[in-house]
Amino acid sequence: MGATAAHKPPQQHQNQQNHLPKEFKEHEKPESEKKVWLAVVLWLVGGLAGVHHLYLRRDRHAFVCWATCGGLGLAWLADLFSLPRYVREANKHPQFLEEFVRKLKTHPKPPFSVNRFTCAILTGYWWSYLFLAAVPIDTFYGINWKFLYWLAPIPVTLGVWTVGNIGRQCGGPWPAFLAAVVVAPFRHWLADDTWLTVMVFCSALVFDTYSKEWRRKPSKKTSICRRMSILGVCGILYISMWIAFLYFNGTITDSNGDEIPVHEAVYHFFTSPWWVDLKQSLHETYIFAQHHGWYQIWLQIVDLSDPHGEQNAYKVLDVSRDASQQEITSTWRRLSRESHPDKERDPQLREAAQQRFLEIQQAYNILSNTRSRRNHRNKKDNQDFS
Repeated sequence: MGATAAHKPPQQHQNQQNHLPKEFKEHEKPESEKKVWLAVVLWLVGGLAGVHHLYLRRDRHAFVCWATCGGLGLAWLADLFSLPRYVREANKHPQFLEEFVRKLKTHPKPPFSVNRFTCAILTGYWWSYLFLAAVPIDTFYGINWKFLYWLAPIPVTLGVWTVGNIGRQCGGPWPAFLAAVVVAPFRHWLADDTWLTVMVFCSALVFDTYSKEWRRKPSKKTSICRRMSILGVCGILYISMWIAFLYFNGTITDSNGDEIPVHEAVYHFFTSPWWVDLKQSLHETYIFAQHHGWYQIWLQIVDLSDPHGEQNAYKVLDVSRDASQQEITSTWRRLSRESHPDKERDPQLREAAQQRFLEIQQAYNILSNTRSRRNHRNKKDNQDFS
């Protein structure tokens, strides 16, 4: 049905557009056409992160999808069947506009939707639950932070309001927030899960009853930079709650099976000798780079990675880095005699001696091939020492 309508002649589209109310002719100006096949590809590749909703300019829907991992996959699967309708809405297709006008005439107010109402409850519950989990259980900096529990109506309202403003429906947040505030004091008499569930349900019900209305005019078109900035700020706030939960209330298990609070583990890490030495090394590296340049740092990193196998060759032959070629040759001959596999009669010992013998030969070949570079380096070191 969607494919047939999408390929109607332009004149027929124009005729359909002429039958729309005046307010839709003025505000429903077509933008760059969105493609169903591309929306499906984005749904498949990044659907759990809401990428297909970003493509269709459904930013609220995209954020909810990202924050809930595609509704734990369920909403992501359901989106596949709704994509053609989403694309028609994004393209302001005449078929979508006619259907929308019929809805406005039939229902002055958006009818009750089980899917949207359930999604509003689950989103509000999840965001408020994460907020409460991020509040420190223990006292930090001499402050008992549990008074933040009284702010739970805020994430509840944000979750309900965000879902309620997806697509062609909208509504203000204040009735939902007032309902959540009224239920908040019952925390003293109800269990935490029950209290939170009742608060979210009442907030969603009040929003659906008193706030919900049709979005007759489409949202104003904003630049991609502004859209990404808003989504970025919202994402940072969401991730910060995860970080707060892990830092203040999370634990890790050591090798003995003991649980250690994450904030204590982080504190001890930054006071450990390993971190102090690393910080000192980084500081010395920065000072060196200030005098000699970052390119010299890069050269040292390349040398430390031992791309030619030279450092390992010194280790195999057990010679110093500034050893002469004569010393290297003498050591190579001695080790070759000592590790020659013909001296071993036991098959297993002979195999080990053969491996050791090959390592000695390879190390000698490497140092012999890099003789000129090694002599140049030793000469330069002697000049610097002088």
